[in-house]
Amino acid sequence: METPLLQQIKFFLSRHFDLRQEKEDEEETIESLKKGVEFRGTNLWVLIFAIFLASLGLNTNSTAVIIGAMLISPLMGPIMGFGLGLGIADFDLVKRSLRNYLTATLFSVVTATIYFLISPISEAQSELLARTSPTIYDVLIAFFGGLAGIVAGSTKSKGNVIPGVAIATALMPPLCTAGFGLATGNLSYFLGAFYLYFINTVFISLSTYIVVRVLKYPNKEFLDKKRAMVVRRYMMIIVTCTIIPSLYLTYRVLRNTVFDEQVRSFVNKELDFPNTQVLSRTVAVDTAGRKALNVVLLGDEVPDMMIETARARMRDYGLGGIGLNIQQGFGSDVDINELKSVLMKDLYKNNEELVRAQAAQIDSLKHTVDRYRRASHLALSLTPELRVLYPQVERLACTPTIIANTVQDKPDTVLLVYVKVKNALTPDEQRKLSQWMAARTEEKNIKLIIDR
Repeated sequence: METPLLQQIKFFLSRHFDLRQEKEDEEETIESLKKGVEFRGTNLWVLIFAIFLASLGLNTNSTAVIIGAMLISPLMGPIMGFGLGLGIADFDLVKRSLRNYLTATLFSVVTATIYFLISPISEAQSELLARTSPTIYDVLIAFFGGLAGIVAGSTKSKGNVIPGVAIATALMPPLCTAGFGLATGNLSYFLGAFYLYFINTVFISLSTYIVVRVLKYPNKEFLDKKRAMVVRRYMMIIVTCTIIPSLYLTYRVLRNTVFDEQVRSFVNKELDFPNTQVLSRTVAVDTAGRKALNVVLLGDEVPDMMIETARARMRDYGLGGIGLNIQQGFGSDVDINELKSVLMKDLYKNNEELVRAQAAQIDSLKHTVDRYRRASHLALSLTPELRVLYPQVERLACTPTIIANTVQDKPDTVLLVYVKVKNALTPDEQRKLSQWMAARTEEKNIKLIIDR
């Protein structure tokens, strides 16, 4: 028998987390999602224009333009439609979604390739480089973004979730980057970007399927029982073929993310030599499957003994069995394009850190300026009341200030209040004036200075 406390907990959880409370009519939700699956006419033209817009944003390194392109892109339609079809055993919807998904993908890549072929800017900008190497975070973003999209789509209060999901999961930029890879002949860019796009697709569809099953959407009814059995068998095969690759992709991306972190940690800690900078670090795999970490150093030459010491410590970072090749300076066999790419990534990272630091500094300065502005307005707003309560007061000034303590290191922040009076105030009047100022200004620390 359940205790009253357990009943209250269950009621609280049911009241706040039950998705069925605001659930939209199932048929309306299904029809709404089905409408976004088709890619012909308006939807196809909107997609093409959005791809051009996203390509322009990637080419000019404009985050605002990229976000705008993602907002108007209809790419989410067939992906969520595929997950919905799996969830309700609608084989026709699955086929239609897959067909339109392939159509949209093909037109997107072709459009982006055409744009980058005719674009006068051929350099890989930081926004392009950011779409070429998937991480475990991309998997999580796609999965939770897909969950948010289908949950919002199945409720009455849909809000602005779908545009937010489109921005977060970033389906369009990888397609544009894949087009850039084809246009420039860079196969690694194409494969990395398309891999990221495929990961986003799989996990958005998987999250849609999960929510549809959790909300118990009704399966499609078949009059022919044999037909129903065949469809269910096909659906199970498709679901299995979707889930197994998703698990493998998650494992592979997670393994690569951990390995990249191990490499980064090793390079940052063990290859940090005086007057030397790591220009690039890449992991190469030979035909026998052996991995080697290739590092290019710029600056003073590092003695072989120090390099051997670093090589011996690779096992401590989980890099045992991996070779280490150190190249110092600019030799003839250095890939200039690779160095350009590395420099662009470093510039992108440094710019992000600089922007964050500047934003924090601006916020701090705004806070300080607002405090002084409030203090100046405070004196003007208090003057009419002060004239009535203390007629002997002639002038008033308020300003926040810091009082240094010669005994303790910790300074004290106070509101300094200057009052000029005609006649001297008694100690009792001074105390009341100070209390009144503290109450009116809502400041705990007030330093009152009275001048005659």
